[in-house]
Amino acid sequence: MPRTFRSRARGLTLAGVVALSLGLIAANPVQAVPHHEGAGGPSSAKALPVVTPTPQQMKSAGTSLTVPDRVRVVVGTDVDDATLSLIGRTLTSAGARHVTTVPLGDRGTVPATHGSGTLTVVVGSVKDRPVAAALRAAGGEIPHELVAEGYSLATTAGTRHSGSTAVLAGNDGDGVYYSAQTLRQLVTGKHTLASVTVTDHPSMPLRGSIEGFYGAPWSQADRLDQLAFYGDVKANTYIYAPKDDTYLRANWRDPYPAGELADLHALITQATSHHVDFTYAVSPGLSICYSDPSDVAALESKLGSLYDQGARSFYIGLDDISYTKWNCASDQTKYGSPGQATAGQAQADLLNAVQHDFIGSHAGNKPLQTVPTEYSDLADSPYKKVLREQLDPQVVVQWTGTDVVPPSISLTDAQAASQVWGRKVFLWDNYPVNDYGRTAGRLLMAPYDKREAGLHTALSGIVLNPMNQASASKVALFGGASFAWNDQDYDPARTWRAAADYLAGGDARTAQALLDFFDTEHLAPTFGTENWQPQAPALAAQLADFRSAWAGDVPRVRRAGLQKLRAYAARLSDAPRRIRSGVRDQAFLTETAPWLNALDLWAGALDATLDGLEDTLHGGTGAADYARAADLADQAAAITTIPGTTRPQGPVKVADGVLDVFIQQAPAATR
Repeated sequence: MPRTFRSRARGLTLAGVVALSLGLIAANPVQAVPHHEGAGGPSSAKALPVVTPTPQQMKSAGTSLTVPDRVRVVVGTDVDDATLSLIGRTLTSAGARHVTTVPLGDRGTVPATHGSGTLTVVVGSVKDRPVAAALRAAGGEIPHELVAEGYSLATTAGTRHSGSTAVLAGNDGDGVYYSAQTLRQLVTGKHTLASVTVTDHPSMPLRGSIEGFYGAPWSQADRLDQLAFYGDVKANTYIYAPKDDTYLRANWRDPYPAGELADLHALITQATSHHVDFTYAVSPGLSICYSDPSDVAALESKLGSLYDQGARSFYIGLDDISYTKWNCASDQTKYGSPGQATAGQAQADLLNAVQHDFIGSHAGNKPLQTVPTEYSDLADSPYKKVLREQLDPQVVVQWTGTDVVPPSISLTDAQAASQVWGRKVFLWDNYPVNDYGRTAGRLLMAPYDKREAGLHTALSGIVLNPMNQASASKVALFGGASFAWNDQDYDPARTWRAAADYLAGGDARTAQALLDFFDTEHLAPTFGTENWQPQAPALAAQLADFRSAWAGDVPRVRRAGLQKLRAYAARLSDAPRRIRSGVRDQAFLTETAPWLNALDLWAGALDATLDGLEDTLHGGTGAADYARAADLADQAAAITTIPGTTRPQGPVKVADGVLDVFIQQAPAATR
C-alpha cells in the first residue's frame, strides 16, 4: 500500500522533504546541464543531454518522458536519505507537485504501475531482483561486472496503456546515489525528462580534492559547501591537509580542542551524507622520532581521535621535510646517518606500523594513504627503492607528476611512476592551486586539460590541490572529477561549459558571461618559466582578427573589424554585471570580486580604446579616448587581492599580456 517514506536519520518524510524543497527550490535549485543542440521537447527522439561526468555508456531511448504532477517512487535497498532527497528535488524541479513513496512489495515485487500519463521511479540495488527486472523491462542493461560505485539507469516514456518509468539501479549504495545525480541532469525542461539508458561506473576509485595549499585555509562553511559539491560531480575523496592547521603539522601530537573536533565531526557527517570519504591527513615529519614508540603511539592516538568522530580514511603526509637530519638521536642509532635510504627505511617502518596496528585493527578503515618526501619526477633513488621494496603494498602512494606543477601528464609518465613506486600511484595534481610566486594575483580557471586519456590504467586516482578561493576552484574541480570518472571520453571544453552552467544555475547568458570571465583568468603557470595554459585564448583570437583587419589599411575592412571586436567587448563589459546578478553562489561572488571589479575597468578601457580607433577612421587622433583608456587601465592595475585570503598577495591579473598590451599598443598603431 502506498505510504510516505520515513527518513531513518532525521525522521522526515520524503513528502516533507519534497514539500520543503518546493519552497527552497529558488534558493537551492537542482541544476541540469543543457542538452545538446538539436534536443527538443517531448517529441524529440534522439537528443542526448549533457551529463557530467560523461557516462561510460549512454544511449537515447526514444521519446522524452513527461513528468506529471504526481509521481510514485518505489524504494528498494541501498537507498539512503540523501538519495531520496535528491530524487525529490529533481522531480520537483521537473514539475512534479506530489511525490508518493512505496516500498518494494512484501514478496520483493515492484507494485503495479499506474496507467497512461503516470510516472513511476524505481530506485534501489541492482541486486534486488525486482529492481533488476524493472531495469530490463525499461530497456536498461545490467553489466556483467558490478564495479564499485557503478549504476545502471533507464528512463522510458509510457504508451497509451502504460505509464512512464525511470529505473535507478546501483551496484552499491554509492552507485544508487550517483544514479540519482545522473537523473538530476536528465531534466531537459519543465515536465520533461530525457529518455535514455545508462550503464556507468568510475574509471578511477579515488576522485576529488586535497586541501593541501599554503596560506589561509578554507572556512568551515567553504568545506561544507565543497563536500556537497563533490557529491554533485561524483567525486568521492576529500583529503583534509591544510598546511596552516597546526594540529596536523607543527603540533600534531596535541589533541584538538573540543570546538575544533566538533567542526571536524560536522565535516565527516557532511562528507558521508554526500558519499565522500573524509580523509584525515597528519604531517608529523617536522618533529617525529621514528624510532620512539611513544611518538608512533601519539600518531595513532591522533588518528584514533578522528576515527571516533566517524573518519575511516587516513593519510600520513611526509612532504616538504628534510632527510638530511634526524629529529632525535635514537634515529641515528637505529638507522644510521641521515640520507635517502635511511629516511626511506624509517618512513617505511612508520607507515607499515600505522597500516598494520591502526588501519588494520579498526573496522571499516580504508588503506592508508601517504605523500612521500620525494613526490615528483620519474627518477629512481635510494629513497624510492626502499619504499618500493619494503612499504606495505596496501599503502597508497601519491605523486605530483613529472614536476611539482607539471605542464602535462602522459600515460607513459604515469606508467613509469607506477614502476618506480611498485604500485599504481595516486596523482596529487597541483592545479588550480595558487599559493606560489608565479600565481600571485591570479585565479586559475582554465579547463582541466593536458592529462592523457588512459591514465586510469596507471593511476589509482586523482585529487586536485585547489586555490585559497574554494568556490572559484569548482571550475577546475568539476573537470578533475569528470576526468577521473571517465578519462577516455573526457572533453575539456565541454566540461568547462558544463561547469559554467552549473555555477549559472542553468541560465545560458550567465554561463556565457562566466566563460568570458574564465577566459580572462585562463593562464596556468608552472614553477618554471613555462605556462601550461595560455592567457585569454578567446580574447587573443579576437584581437588577432582585429589586428589583421586593421593592418590592411582598407577603411571598409577596418570598420568591419572594429564592429566585430566591439561586439566581443560588449560581452566583456556586461559579464561582471551578469555574473553578479545570475550566480547564486555568494561565496563565488565574494571570492572573485577583485577580479570582477578589475574586469569592469579593463573592459571600459577596451571600449575607450575602440572609441579612439573609431575616431581615427573619421580623421581624429583618438587622443582623449586613449587617455581615458589609460586612466581606466591604471585603476584596474591598482586593484589587489583581498588581504589575508591569498598567498602570495598582489595586484589582480586580468587577461594580462593580452588585453593590457593591446590597449598600450593601440595609439601607436594609428599614428
